[in-house]
Amino acid sequence: MATRPDVQLREILPVPDRPQVGLTTYDAKDPATKYPPIEPLRPPQGAPNVLIVLLDDVGFGASSAFGGPCRTPNFERLAANGLRYNRFHTTALCSPTRAALLTGRNHHSVGFGGITEMATSAPGNNSLIPNTKAPLPLTLKLNGYSTAQFGKCHEVPVWQTSPMGPFDQWPTGGGGFEYFYGFIGGETNQYDPAIYEGTTPVEQPKTAEEGYHFTEDMTDKAIAWVRQQKALMPDKPFFMYFAPGATHAPHHVPKEWADKYKGKFDDGWDALRERTFKRQKELGVIPQDARLTARPTDIPAWEAMPAALKPVLAREMEVYAGFLEHTDHHVGRLLATLKDLEILENTLIYVIIGDNGASAEGTLNGTFNEFLAQVPGVETPEFLLARVDKLGTPEAYNHYAVGWAHAMDTPYQWTKQVASHWGGTRNGAIVHWPKGIKAKGEIRSQFCHVIDVAPTILDVAGLPQPVMVNGVLQSPLEGTSMRYSFDDAKAPRAARPPVLRDGWQPWDLLPGLVGGHQAPHALDHWCRATARLRRGRVGTVRWHEGLDPGQRRLKTVSRETPGATAPLAHRSDQVQRDPARRPNGGAYKRRPRRPSAAGQGQLATAVRRDGTSV
Repeated sequence: MATRPDVQLREILPVPDRPQVGLTTYDAKDPATKYPPIEPLRPPQGAPNVLIVLLDDVGFGASSAFGGPCRTPNFERLAANGLRYNRFHTTALCSPTRAALLTGRNHHSVGFGGITEMATSAPGNNSLIPNTKAPLPLTLKLNGYSTAQFGKCHEVPVWQTSPMGPFDQWPTGGGGFEYFYGFIGGETNQYDPAIYEGTTPVEQPKTAEEGYHFTEDMTDKAIAWVRQQKALMPDKPFFMYFAPGATHAPHHVPKEWADKYKGKFDDGWDALRERTFKRQKELGVIPQDARLTARPTDIPAWEAMPAALKPVLAREMEVYAGFLEHTDHHVGRLLATLKDLEILENTLIYVIIGDNGASAEGTLNGTFNEFLAQVPGVETPEFLLARVDKLGTPEAYNHYAVGWAHAMDTPYQWTKQVASHWGGTRNGAIVHWPKGIKAKGEIRSQFCHVIDVAPTILDVAGLPQPVMVNGVLQSPLEGTSMRYSFDDAKAPRAARPPVLRDGWQPWDLLPGLVGGHQAPHALDHWCRATARLRRGRVGTVRWHEGLDPGQRRLKTVSRETPGATAPLAHRSDQVQRDPARRPNGGAYKRRPRRPSAAGQGQLATAVRRDGTSV
């Protein structure tokens, strides 16, 4: 490639090579024999480095950055120099959140209605990301970014996890990452993990007895990678996805970290919720007139727990808190490296504190070994009390009780897996980018979703959403760039991209319309809107923005007019009405056409979100 491509040419990826244009002589000694230098592909000038830190099973009320009891000083420093988002949402489950984050599409749109282990052949639930919805890392790599993932990968279909692959959805396969160091699946033993480097299984560098812990190991690898990347390609920005196994069970952490919280939770989860609620108001991450939600009756009160079991329960929470602080510490090591390399100022950092709410999968009493807990009658209070000092060590595979999970989701109700309440879907998020965000230490309350991260990154990098990747026409991203909120706390939420064309059934995309949060009343609005469109109009239906999905309504925002063009440029062919069949529900006739830019006077186009025409 002789010159760097302009932004318009980046809509088709890989960027087509440009042939050399100019004089070609037959004599190398000819003075006219000159060729411009071949410049490597790079993003547009000023594109920042990007670091996404995604924690696992951490509720809104766990981290001290959002009023929780678990000390996270590095997260607090990032928030003090950046922004806290207190209405940021996930999907209440691991794999769906991660797939949505990496693709910028709703989880059902990319086959992740549930975790990979529960996939079926049903559309939206097969754990197969369509090639019409290329992941963000691939887009960035094909635009000249270095890309690497460290930690947990829970987006590989279960039947593709063998040494024979296929590796289509492995990070270094079709995932778009040039380097991967981590584990495949929902969880791993933090002292003895099943690690892959790329697609090759590797042994951990030392044993648990020698002080090994996976979070420390993956951080060492991430630090080494970014130092090498900046040493060899200092002009090339990077995209790093840093996803520790923490704080998913098993809650494994060196004893000294858990001991820092000795006695801090002896008064139980109900008292802890009250303290956290108070701190959250002091921080301003919840409104001053907010009221603490009631504990569901299915979750026992602390006072109702057996007195003999309470020392075990308290230690479970001490271990968990130590695990989260330990994770913050190692993220801090990575941040210190970025500062040492003098690139922290121009690195867009997302810290998403949980891929869903805190996990209530540890039973009412907690468990010493989450697999033994599946066998009735084994983990009795006496069994747990006899092993209380081993919680968090290599001898255990422990999880905490449901009551602690609910407390970690303060001030909301319920927990991970429950998508109907904020306790399962609302997570604290921090955005830090000193070079690009003037506001410091402020709170943002715009309604945001994990699918908004990918379009934000493309926005700040000056890159367009790709129309075609590897020869496959792409569906548009379904999220909205959050950049509008960076320096304006009162900025109205940017409109969602158009998501409907005439001819769709109400059930085709209802899950996608509400950003992963289905509103039961939306079906009625959808049916009426679709009926209006079917009465002889080609148009777009878009959300009328409110504060929450439950306050939104649908409206028609465009109709067919002479020379009008639908506001979606991702089209494969043109559909026009047959004048002989007007005006009500007339037949369409389709004629192929070449892709062209919007605004050239074509008739409105009817296109499904997967890129095919209606």
